[in-house]
Amino acid sequence: MSQPATVVQDDAPLVSVITAAFNAETFIAETIASVQAQTLSDWEMLVADDGSSDRTAEIVEAIAGDDPRVKLIRLPQNGGVAAARNAALAEARGRFIAFIDSDDLWQPAKLERQTAFMNAHQAAMSYTAYRRINEDGSRIGRLVGVPETLTYDQLLKNTAIATVTGMVDTGKTGPIRMTQARRDDYILWLSILKRGFRAHGLREDLARYRVVRGSLSSKPKRSAAWVWNVYRRIEKLGPLRASWCLAHYGARAVLKRLLY
Repeated sequence: MSQPATVVQDDAPLVSVITAAFNAETFIAETIASVQAQTLSDWEMLVADDGSSDRTAEIVEAIAGDDPRVKLIRLPQNGGVAAARNAALAEARGRFIAFIDSDDLWQPAKLERQTAFMNAHQAAMSYTAYRRINEDGSRIGRLVGVPETLTYDQLLKNTAIATVTGMVDTGKTGPIRMTQARRDDYILWLSILKRGFRAHGLREDLARYRVVRGSLSSKPKRSAAWVWNVYRRIEKLGPLRASWCLAHYGARAVLKRLLY
């Protein structure tokens, strides 16, 4: 598929890491440390503080003072995760865009392995296997496997792409932006695949997804309602097709919770 290439500055990092943070003082330093520990060092990390009332911005600012690859973006007020991600994306300079939320972690080889994998497969988008951890990180769950590839129609019925594992090659897709809606990450993945791209799964254990009390992942009924909204209002699916997709999506979500 021929797409307009993103113009990247000569001194731009290879990977721009996008992090939305809101009242994340408990985990943000650990999350940044997992990025700093990457075997691939050619990255920038853009942390958008979404109007936090705790020490999130202070912690990020202190780390950025010691590592210029880390940059704090202060939002004047809380606007939600999509707005925070867009603020970071607006300043991103890298060809590859990777996402990590403010309580998640990467394994040290994540960026190196994933960029090499995407180059080898000429992939516009990719995702990896991962494990779930609890709030204190002491319990590591079983490896959550991923399918080899996903098309748009397949992703409508699948929960395989965890945000902490997603990566986009903007040299192939052009600039990306989040939609101001719940499940903005899922909407982004769908918008890319809907253009004819195929997402590729790297079946390696490269990330840790932290399940925190009160998060979307801990409220399956609310999550299902938001996915339904994506189908009907964003993707404009008819009620029958939306119901069919949600049944498959929900079954996979339940199975994932039981197995992992």
